Amino acid sequence: MQGAFGKGIMKLCENYGQNEEHRFLISLRNRRYTLMEGTMKVAVMTDIQKMGFEERTIPVPKDNEVLVKLDYVGICGSDLHYYETGAIGDYVVKPPFVLGHEPGGVVVEVGKDVKHLKAGDKVALEPGKTCGHCEFCREGKYNLCPDVVFFATPPVDGVFQEYVAHEADLCFKLPENVSTLEGALIEPLAVGFHAAVQGDAHLGQKAVVMGAGCIGLVSMMALKARGVSEVYVVDVMDKRLEKAMELGATGVINGMKEDVVAKVKELTDGKGTDLVIETAGTEITSRQSVLMAKKGSVIVFVGYSKTGEVTLPMSIALDKELTFKTVFRYRHIYPMAIQAVADGKINLKGIVTDEFSLDEADVAMEQSMKNKADIVKAVIRIHD
Repeated sequence: MQGAFGKGIMKLCENYGQNEEHRFLISLRNRRYTLMEGTMKVAVMTDIQKMGFEERTIPVPKDNEVLVKLDYVGICGSDLHYYETGAIGDYVVKPPFVLGHEPGGVVVEVGKDVKHLKAGDKVALEPGKTCGHCEFCREGKYNLCPDVVFFATPPVDGVFQEYVAHEADLCFKLPENVSTLEGALIEPLAVGFHAAVQGDAHLGQKAVVMGAGCIGLVSMMALKARGVSEVYVVDVMDKRLEKAMELGATGVINGMKEDVVAKVKELTDGKGTDLVIETAGTEITSRQSVLMAKKGSVIVFVGYSKTGEVTLPMSIALDKELTFKTVFRYRHIYPMAIQAVADGKINLKGIVTDEFSLDEADVAMEQSMKNKADIVKAVIRIHD
C-alpha cells in the first residue's frame, strides 16, 4: 500500500494490533472500507409505523463470537406486528428499535476461541441466546429458557443492519449449494419443522395446514419433507393458495368459497385429518381445526390470535380425545432444516415474493403491512 492512504492504513494497523489489522483488511476487501469508518447503516423503527436510519459502530466480536456481514434479513409477522402496533403482549417497543430476526450472511471475522468457522463461511444465524443452565436448557428445551436474548424482541435490537456479532455456536455453516438468502429463511423454516416434530408428522398421514402465510407454507413443506402423504392448505387469499400449490401442496381450500370442514371430511372419506397445523391464529380456523380433526389425532397451534385468546368447542375435542400441542419458536432444528434445503427437499427461495434493499426498509415495512394479500414473504437485501 503506497501513499498517504497506505500510510494511514499502516498507522491504524499499528494502533490496533494484528487482529485489528486483519479485520481492517477484510473490511477493505469486502465493503467500502467500512471498518476504517467504523460505522454501519442501521434501519430503525422510530415510532409506530415509522422507520428511519442511523449510523452505528460496527460491533467487535467477543472471543466466542463471529462478525457476520449480513446479506439478507427476512421480514417476519412479528416484525410487522411491532411496526404496526408497537407491542406484542408484554413486549413493548421503545424507539429507536431495530427489527429483524431472520438473518443470513458471511463471516468476516472470528473470535479467538472459535474453531469451526472461518472468514468467508456462509452462515444462517439462530437468533436466540439462552442461559444454558436453567431447568429448560438442561433438559434440552432451550427455546423455553426464561432468560433468552432474542433478536428483535424488546428490549433486544434486531438485525436490520449491515453487520452483527453473534455467538459462533448459533451460526450454522451453509453448504456450498445453499445461498445466504436461503440461510435467512432457515429461521421461519425451523418453526415449521418444529411444528411438524411436535405433531409427530410421518409417512401415511393426511394433514391440513390452516393459513398460507410464510409459516403456513414452511410448515407444509416441512410436513412433506417428513413424508406426510397428503398435505392440504387452507386460506382465504388466492395468491397464497397458488403459492402453496407451487411449493408442493396436495391441494388447497379457499375458506371464503368453500365449507372447509366439509371439504376436509370429503378428502378424508369422512374420517377427518390425521394432523392439523394451525398457523392463521384466528378463532374460526382454530375451531375448524377441532371440527375437522380425526378422532385421536393431533392439532398443533402455531399462530397467535390478535387478542391472545380463542374459544374452542371443547366438548367435541373431548369426545374425539384430541391432543393439543403448541409451538414456541424451535429447538435443535437448524441442522435438520439446512440439510433438507441442501438435499432439495425444501424450496425456500420459492416462498419469497418481494425483495427490498436496506435503503428501502421503510417501504418494505409499509408495503408488507398494507399489501398482505400479495406479499407472501418479503426480504431485505442488506448487501448486494
